Amino acid sequence: MGLFRKTFSRKGIDPVNSPSTDPVVDFIDALGQHDVERAMSVISDNVRVTVYGGPRGNSAAVLRDVLDDLVRAFPDLLVTTKRILRTGGVVTAELKIEGTQAADYAGAINQEKHLDLDEAWRFEVAGGQITAVDAYWCQQQLYRRLGVKRFDQIAIV
Repeated sequence: MGLFRKTFSRKGIDPVNSPSTDPVVDFIDALGQHDVERAMSVISDNVRVTVYGGPRGNSAAVLRDVLDDLVRAFPDLLVTTKRILRTGGVVTAELKIEGTQAADYAGAINQEKHLDLDEAWRFEVAGGQITAVDAYWCQQQLYRRLGVKRFDQIAIV
């Protein structure tokens, strides 16, 4: 298998009835369909989670909170996979997250702003489950897109 693989190669496949054997692809597919339960089904109970600029912990509950907040705040969430890089048990996914804010998110009040944000998610996989998740994005870009004027005191533009 090549080093790069885009998830759009699964286009036309019903991911609910035809799951892949790749937990990262399953996770991203489920997130894109706003199905937090299915996304969490490939996560180890003691997953190490690091959201840079956000929560950290060694529990699936931390990741579930991150996903629940994202899906709640952006009900029209669109997740686009730009690229996936695999190196042994480490998988890095370059994603674009888009949606219109419908609830408070990351300390920013809801102004119904459109968010489009490039992100990188790094996963560690062992035994068919995701054992670690590191999520990276530009927090300043996130706040600008959501209309936050000051970073020392959350306010709107």
